[in-house]
Amino acid sequence: MKTLLKLFAIAAAFGMAPAAALAAVAPAPAATGNAAAPAAPAAASVPAPPRAAPVAGVGQPSPDRIGLQPQVSEIGEQAAWFHDIILMPLIVAISLFVLALLLWVMFRYRRGANPAPSRNTHNTTLEIVWTLVPVLILVAIAVPSIRLLAHQYNPPPADLTVKVTGNQWYWSYEYPDMGVNFDANIMPDDQAVARGEPRQLAADERLVVPVGAVVKILTTSNDVIHSWGVPAFWVKMDAVPGRINETWFRADRTGVYYGVCYELCGARHGYMPIAVEVVEPAQFRQWIASRGGHMPGAAAATPAAAAAPATTNQSATR
Repeated sequence: MKTLLKLFAIAAAFGMAPAAALAAVAPAPAATGNAAAPAAPAAASVPAPPRAAPVAGVGQPSPDRIGLQPQVSEIGEQAAWFHDIILMPLIVAISLFVLALLLWVMFRYRRGANPAPSRNTHNTTLEIVWTLVPVLILVAIAVPSIRLLAHQYNPPPADLTVKVTGNQWYWSYEYPDMGVNFDANIMPDDQAVARGEPRQLAADERLVVPVGAVVKILTTSNDVIHSWGVPAFWVKMDAVPGRINETWFRADRTGVYYGVCYELCGARHGYMPIAVEVVEPAQFRQWIASRGGHMPGAAAATPAAAAAPATTNQSATR
């Protein structure tokens, strides 16, 4: 019997013992800190909030609309006011004035009315007027224009940072402070129609942000120059390989808002839609949890998150 036990021990030492026998004699593993690791799938199993249905004429082109899309951000409202109240009336007035001058010259100074043409070549008063008036017009335009640019490029402190990466031909999104990332591709036309979304603007994954939050957008690219933009937010920024550009928006109304790639980036340039869903803060937290992510305030309480914190340059670029 002793000889048999010795042979069995030798076999176990060289890995020759049956696995079932080793399992029978092996002691149960002690509980360690890794026992909490399966909690991540539980967090990811949180149900995602239902996708909001888009509203016709809001956040997307409309076949009967002439002009800008309805703006849902403070910067967008300022830009729409500048366009509708300053630029368009001024352009219409200048165009009508020039047209009236052309018609007057064609009628008043035609050959039939002036068989002997005038020999005047200079008029000091007229030359001063047509030099000074355009300068005054440009100065009047510059005041609200510079104010709008200053607001666009002087953002308030960010509540949320999203990194957007352009690829041929889809978008990659990352929430660096929350541990969430995904890719967004164009939704096939039949699926878009079935869901009541505009064709060639619907995306299989939406960028989700909370209403009223200052969202910092960091854009870059993995291949060629792309351009990320959403007209309803009055936001557009190029995504350049090897460089990170920054822009921002703050959506004041919930809903679904669409955009596209605004830089000719290759054969499927027209198939890189952008879909942004603006939700209430509670729905945003639920969506982050459904993606297996975490809110920034809860990250420090999670040992795994503390061991590998998400990287972000938000403080450096604020």
